[in-house]
Amino acid sequence: MKKYKATTNSKYSLPVQENVLNREFTASKPNEKWMTDITYVSTNEGWLYLASVMDLFSREIVGWHMSERMTK
Repeated sequence: MKKYKATTNSKYSLPVQENVLNREFTASKPNEKWMTDITYVSTNEGWLYLASVMDLFSREIVGWHMSERMTK
């Protein structure tokens, strides 16, 4: 029995996007650079996936979405 929950399927044929930030996480104006991330959160009703978008200038979350499934 597995002791962990598999959250990533590495066997797919979808294209992988280039890392254009190259670890330069500063911006000189709003909406110049956005960063995204996906994580999962335990709730009383089960696990939910949280996807967020952050503006690197203001460091504010400018968009997010939660779902029971991680889809493309």
